[in-house]
Amino acid sequence: MSVCLQRDIGTVCLSCPSPLETGVEESDLSERGCFHTTNDITGSPLLSLFLAGWKFRRKSGILKSLANFWYGQSVDNLTEEEMHAELCYAEVLMQKAALTFLDESIIGFIKGGMGIRNSYLIYKNCQAMENDTEDAEKEKSTHIHFRGGVNMGIGSFNLILSMLPSRVLRLMEFLGFSGDRELGLSQLREGAASNSLRSILSTLTLLMFHLYMSVILGTGEGNLPEAEALLKPYAEKFPNGALMLFYAARIAVLKGNFTFAQEKFVACIATQEEWRQIHHLCYWELMWAYSFEQNWIEAYRYANLLCKENKWSQATYVFQKAAILSMLPEEEVTKLGENVVALFRQVDGLRLRIAGKSIPTEKFAAKKAQRYSSPNPLKLVVPALEMMYVWNGFTVVGKRPELTEAILSTLENAEEQLRNDSAPSEYHMDDLCVVQMLKGLCLTQLGHQIQAEICFNFVIFHSLLSSLLSVAVGYAGLGKLNFKITDLLSIKKGFSLRQIIVQKLSVQASRGQPTAP
Repeated sequence: MSVCLQRDIGTVCLSCPSPLETGVEESDLSERGCFHTTNDITGSPLLSLFLAGWKFRRKSGILKSLANFWYGQSVDNLTEEEMHAELCYAEVLMQKAALTFLDESIIGFIKGGMGIRNSYLIYKNCQAMENDTEDAEKEKSTHIHFRGGVNMGIGSFNLILSMLPSRVLRLMEFLGFSGDRELGLSQLREGAASNSLRSILSTLTLLMFHLYMSVILGTGEGNLPEAEALLKPYAEKFPNGALMLFYAARIAVLKGNFTFAQEKFVACIATQEEWRQIHHLCYWELMWAYSFEQNWIEAYRYANLLCKENKWSQATYVFQKAAILSMLPEEEVTKLGENVVALFRQVDGLRLRIAGKSIPTEKFAAKKAQRYSSPNPLKLVVPALEMMYVWNGFTVVGKRPELTEAILSTLENAEEQLRNDSAPSEYHMDDLCVVQMLKGLCLTQLGHQIQAEICFNFVIFHSLLSSLLSVAVGYAGLGKLNFKITDLLSIKKGFSLRQIIVQKLSVQASRGQPTAP
């Protein structure tokens, strides 16, 4: 019966029955504070899913419900069906909370936070149920699905929270959450190895972590051998599955096999038409795969498709499209019928706000695009390569030395043009610093550490505090980042940034380390 419940919840989500069909009144849920109105942000399918899980949960009075909301459901004497209902209820609460965050009001943000906390507490209760379950009960064929759901929930919470900044993570731990990355990975691996209904969800979460989160956030290069091992059984069983082709292509990208990846992404697009979001993900990946090869015409093609078909982040897509066009000769841009200046001027008006906050990449794009807002626009020097750095693409293209050298050549040409500029703009030094920083990243990937450090020292010596922060990633890659938080505090206290830089470079010179030119 418990397995049927979990399967029926998926059916309920698709068929969207009325509340009367589940035997629960919507007014009853409103009184308990679950949904404020039938027109809640979550919408009808998720509400029906919520009702189906609620039907099988253990019923309690109002005072007991309030206690359960804060402390979690009691784990005593629950039937197997009620245990599975708790697990399904936690999953639906998480989906509801995620959708609530789309509301830009502070009330929506608070509601979302409370929903996430309630979901996490239920998962913790489910974990306690699992630990207290007798061995004989664990041998039942249905219990594996409960254990797999606990693995997926606890593992996902710990893994995602572990990627938050340390200051935010300490606050979350104070509120009762856990952000243990190793625990999260071990739980997800256990869930992926099981033959439960949610094993595929644990597998997909691990793949997302190894192939996207760790790479984009710069927390590591991802565990490609584990990702391939996780994907292999599903790829063999579903060789033409859209997700299987997509992740196989993503693995190829991270290995530097861009031609094979491009073929797989195109195959992924052709394999289905129902889920257009998968097409858009493929367009994004194809845009970058061609950008790594500096095939700007093909990269523009997929950036243009994203601008036309996808609404996730129009500001980012339009900026990326304009940045790619900036890498082409003006006559090529004219043939394509595009106006780069007009595109850059659109960026700021396309920005979104989620939970009242701007998206960081859109904020960066809008800041860069401000140069084109004046009647006499000042061109960005290598905007497409700068965005490649923002998305941590240099660690990817670094797997292909010949492509890295080609990008380095492009940067050297840009540097020469800047140095020969007879009428430098107010952004001249900023542009030089950007080029030097990107050169340093290329040289780091090619193993030329000394030349790379000279480039980074140039940036530090000639730029302001903002450039000091931006160059930190490059120095961290070299393992020679000498600036510390105490230096930034010293700057706040009134010390000159240039004085601190000179002092640092003097210490490096005394140790025989290279300094800025």
